[in-house]
Amino acid sequence: MATIFDRLKNKLGERYELERELGQGGMAVVFLAKDLRHDREVAIKVLHPELSASIGADRFEREIKLAARLQHPNILGLYDSGSADNLLYYVMPFIKGESLRDRLEREGQLPIDDAVQIALEVAEALGHAHAAGVVHRDIKPENILLSGGHALVADFGIARAASEAGAQKLTQTGMAVGTPVYMPPEQAVGDHVGPASDLYSLGCVLYEMLAGEPPFLAKSAQALMARHAMEAVPSIRIVRNTVPEEVEDAIFAAMAKVPADRPQNAAQFAEMLGLPIGATASRRSAIRHTASRRVPTGMHRTMDPDLPLPWWRRPWALGVLAVLVVGGGFVAWKAFAGSRSALLSPAELARARKVAVLYFGYPEPDLAPVADGLTEALIASLRAANLDVVSRNGVLPFRGTQTPVDSIAERLEVGTLVRGSISPEGEQIRITTWLTDADGNDQGDRSNFLIHRDSLGAAEAKVVEEASRKLREQLRVTLVAEARARAGNQAAWRLLQRGEKARNDADQAALSDPKSALPLLAQADSLLEQAAVADPAWVDPVLARGEVALQRAQLSPVGEKLPWIEAGFQLAGRAIELDASNARAMALRGSLEYEKWRALPPAQASERDTLLKSAEADLQSAVRADDQLASAYATLSRVMYEKKDVYSALDRARSAYGADRYLTNSAAILDRLFYSSYDTQNFTEAEKWCNEGERRFPRNPTFTRCHLWLMIAPDAVRDVPEAWRLAAKLDSLYQSRPDSVRAYQASFARILVGGAIGKKVAGQPSPLADSARRVLVRARPDTRTDPRHELTGYEGVMRAQIGDLDEAIGLFKEYVSFNPDHSFSVGQNIHWWYRELRDKPEFQALVARRR
Repeated sequence: MATIFDRLKNKLGERYELERELGQGGMAVVFLAKDLRHDREVAIKVLHPELSASIGADRFEREIKLAARLQHPNILGLYDSGSADNLLYYVMPFIKGESLRDRLEREGQLPIDDAVQIALEVAEALGHAHAAGVVHRDIKPENILLSGGHALVADFGIARAASEAGAQKLTQTGMAVGTPVYMPPEQAVGDHVGPASDLYSLGCVLYEMLAGEPPFLAKSAQALMARHAMEAVPSIRIVRNTVPEEVEDAIFAAMAKVPADRPQNAAQFAEMLGLPIGATASRRSAIRHTASRRVPTGMHRTMDPDLPLPWWRRPWALGVLAVLVVGGGFVAWKAFAGSRSALLSPAELARARKVAVLYFGYPEPDLAPVADGLTEALIASLRAANLDVVSRNGVLPFRGTQTPVDSIAERLEVGTLVRGSISPEGEQIRITTWLTDADGNDQGDRSNFLIHRDSLGAAEAKVVEEASRKLREQLRVTLVAEARARAGNQAAWRLLQRGEKARNDADQAALSDPKSALPLLAQADSLLEQAAVADPAWVDPVLARGEVALQRAQLSPVGEKLPWIEAGFQLAGRAIELDASNARAMALRGSLEYEKWRALPPAQASERDTLLKSAEADLQSAVRADDQLASAYATLSRVMYEKKDVYSALDRARSAYGADRYLTNSAAILDRLFYSSYDTQNFTEAEKWCNEGERRFPRNPTFTRCHLWLMIAPDAVRDVPEAWRLAAKLDSLYQSRPDSVRAYQASFARILVGGAIGKKVAGQPSPLADSARRVLVRARPDTRTDPRHELTGYEGVMRAQIGDLDEAIGLFKEYVSFNPDHSFSVGQNIHWWYRELRDKPEFQALVARRR
């Protein structure tokens, strides 16, 4: 702190004479100083250097002005603020009294009237600030000063600045504002914070003033936040029966778990206390002793069992906060013990909430289908309970591998893993499940189930339900979720499990060699067909067969796709006959329609148009029936992109990635997220998706090429060495591909380089325009490499960016002669690539040809 003292003294010495340190907390240090200009004592609060760097001087100054405008008898005002030697500071009156924390540490419980008076004066200060649009966000005894018998609320400046002005940078640096002892549930999980959040914290403070300790305490910050979210507020009157019922009721109301259930403003809180806001201290005392008891609010700890559960006791909220508790080892809370303030990394918070169920281990090959089936059923059960659980596709790459648990947790960005094993014990099977943290350390007891071998099919639903229940108990989640229904036919169930295992094998094989998946899919289809015969009324095997047919069509050469598509249509129709409202069945039919649209030649325009419309309708029906059906959103995004509805394509791709970021085609979804953002000129978003794709799929050329496309954006900085580096990287990524593919991609990369070094910047021609033109000419492929003249069109795009408008139009004429369906529009507007061509009659004719 001496370093900060010296830095501040050197910069502010002409205005303020610094004397000594008064104290420090998790975000700032406070010094006593003399204001030389006005000859008065002041307190200068200096944000810690890392927080100052995160917020930035300009934004801090803008936001602190809002707090400086707050003029109220119960708000500690601001005299001055600024930046000195990269340290952000603000200047306040020096109060010679004490903080509420000091008084609580000295006295423990406060007299009831004193506690109520302090609470009401704080409420008055909050009411004034809320009316001005300022939420404090960190009400606690340390921020309530006592002087002359009255309360003053301090630190509106730091709370506003740190929470609002620095929100984005704070997220990047892993810092957050709040004190867990007094933090409302919505603030703990990063939801919207408003006036009711401040009143929750005030309720905690009033409770502590009356009871002598806060309503909740725990050994860790995350356990403390879970108690705030899940546990009823303890009764003050058990500890101190002289506290009036209306005061206890007011605290219960202020500390309701749902913000909408709390008093919505300070006046309502005062009314619940039985006192008008703004009353004098003496009048409050008189009112307290003469007023009749008001009608209780009814917001007690016990609830009518016939009433619906509030959000904080519903499965999804309990799951999130319980995972916070279990994942506590991964959440870094700083300065909790000393100052009761905490800094939580939002990235760590998000990771602690996430769970991955790893594929169960097994010692015998014939137990593999059972292990896969139980794992996937458990994933579905936990996801149905609205826990943040990684999908099957996310954990599938680690199935059967020896990848260390910490590596899996790092790759999947999870804080908790569910693990399981299946082992034979004579005629019985033992199924064991347990939790580990991201380092593989066990979390709680193991759960064991013994099932007779011949009863596995019939017992699976019960096993999954019980395993899910016990796991959620270990996660401190108490809810009932139905496991997926299973066929009563034992033979059909066994065949389905074997077929699904073969599908898993195929999916895993396709990650490295798509062709090797085809024999495994044939095996899966045979087993699934037997399952459907064994139980003709069961829809699951029929759906699975249809999805296998779709996979076989997608992996087959163009001339061999249609037979598999037609087989898939028959199976989709059969599934819909069995269950007309089945979302998977509608999604399957829509996906097959889209796949057929892709397989048909452009000459069959009428049939293709009908297929695309049908695909859209079926996929829309599927996501309406199941808004978490990620695969349907993914295909629907492709359909909307083909329809040139780029904004809808972007929206559906976001939904797909949000529902399941580990879909087997997640690389394609990220690709669409990039190009949709790029086409709509949202380059910041496009760069985010490009980086995400490169992080997850470093060997996928798409996510190297996207960086070249970003270099062609209007405001991108010209970086010639980087452009050539990216082109060389693309060459290496295509090194193992056939010669024709390598030649095409080499030309494509150099065309993009030509655009990157030759494009105009801020309307000014590039000094390297001639070099760019030479690169473009050398990059032109022969007709064998580019028979459809697609690269001709891309060269036209680059020529337009350089400013060679006539050359661009000539290239586009050549391109559309081979690609008559091409549109130059995004939605109803011309793509930004062609902005300088829009007034050219020849270009207008090209655009109008499709109308």
